[in-house]
Amino acid sequence: MVRDYLIVGAGPAGLQLASLLERDGRDYLVLERGSGPGTFFTRYPRHRQLISTNKVNTGFTDPELKLRMDWNSLLSDDPDLLFTRYTERYFPPADDLVRYLADFAERTGVRVEYGTEVVRVSRADGVFTVYDGEGRTWQGRRLVMATGISRLYEPDIPGFDLAERYDTFDTDPASFTNQRVLVIGKGNSAFETADGLIEKAAVIHLAGPHSVKLAWKTHYLGHLRAVNNNFLDTYQLKSQNAVLDGTVESIEKADGGGFRVMLRYARTTEPLRELHYDRIIACTGFRFDASVFDEDCRPSLVIKDRFPEQTSAFESVDVPDLYFAGTLMQQRDFKKSTNGFIHGFRYATRALHRILSARHLDTPWPARELEATPEAIADALIARVNRSSGLWQQFAFLGDVVGVDGDRVVYQEEVPLDHVADGSLGPAPHRFVVDLEYGLDHDQADPFDVGVPRVLENDVEHAMDSTYLHPVVRHYRDGELAGTHHLAENLENEWNLPAIHRQPLIAFVRESLG
Repeated sequence: MVRDYLIVGAGPAGLQLASLLERDGRDYLVLERGSGPGTFFTRYPRHRQLISTNKVNTGFTDPELKLRMDWNSLLSDDPDLLFTRYTERYFPPADDLVRYLADFAERTGVRVEYGTEVVRVSRADGVFTVYDGEGRTWQGRRLVMATGISRLYEPDIPGFDLAERYDTFDTDPASFTNQRVLVIGKGNSAFETADGLIEKAAVIHLAGPHSVKLAWKTHYLGHLRAVNNNFLDTYQLKSQNAVLDGTVESIEKADGGGFRVMLRYARTTEPLRELHYDRIIACTGFRFDASVFDEDCRPSLVIKDRFPEQTSAFESVDVPDLYFAGTLMQQRDFKKSTNGFIHGFRYATRALHRILSARHLDTPWPARELEATPEAIADALIARVNRSSGLWQQFAFLGDVVGVDGDRVVYQEEVPLDHVADGSLGPAPHRFVVDLEYGLDHDQADPFDVGVPRVLENDVEHAMDSTYLHPVVRHYRDGELAGTHHLAENLENEWNLPAIHRQPLIAFVRESLG
């Protein structure tokens, strides 16, 4: 039996896509190596606390606005199928997410073949064949990889194999009592690990070639989150711990026990520094495992071979009908937006479902018609930026599109901006595209430095200089950018002041349409 879609992985992304296919009566099957959904989260994060926030009490009654603060729920037509009903913890335990995903799979009725570890993928005559470890096979015209990044990234460091790995090391702090510990890496997993050892280890060093970047400054959630940065206090307040900016050049066993590490500092011209540790833990991040693919259908990898290279439709650039869902989608917005996280890729996965429907079932992107007036267009754009969770969560990645062709005005929601730019929506004399964006060089300024000049709230004259999240409307004439309009930033994220937001936007739309 050749199915229309095979999905590998029953994590959040696989379940999200499968639930949409199930709702629409499509022919699909999910293959999952674990015994239930969300196997990844039965093990990660290793210290069992999520950094995806769970804000239950928002003051909102609108479920769409609530999703702006809910980073763990998947999208569904069931108003009760929300993660916020499982716990009120702001940073919830990972086990709660595993329970939620199991319930989501059961209540949406998705079709999953559990206990199926994919060991090989081949392709012939336009059909993918997937083999599992038991010798069984499945076939599909289109294959969607929703496996996440499961393979530890191993930098080219002599002796790296002597380090313990983040995915397998013993997390019991007691085993590190009074020891000198080196953690290789400066991401959240590295700081999460270091934070867990503070009470027991004698000395902890974190090492990596780049400076620590703080998420509250860069607005990229993969950078160091505040919930994991207690370690910085112990460093700057002289408590025997340190963050080392430099590269680990080699690791070898020391004669008296422990390890001898050669480190090259990034900030000085000092020659190699020799350091000694009792334990070394590698927290170097993960990458996509492409080893299961036969050579003739193995996708190209980018960003140090961490992710499969994708088109604006989340399709492999060199393997037709091979698509990617979930955190793998972040290749399209790496370190810029939120596709690496559930509250981002849930919308991108829904966009993928719409792309697949348009490509293979001639189902156009969902749309509604508007009155052909500048006022109606401006009011529709403002209503959406004030309410949409998709535009809010996937800033600078998803946009709403208003197509104008004579007296016909069509509004399409949450389209990947690159998908619009490459003409995938087809021709139109005029298009207005709105998204939410931070200002240029927003990650360079310290948001807590009162001495740094910034645009005043609701400053319509300098709206284009806003650094905080704000709506940006671009006008395209026959596919070419013809004009850009910024709505002034607002503390409460409500862009509905008549003189500040609405009237300037109406004027921009009117002038753009001539």
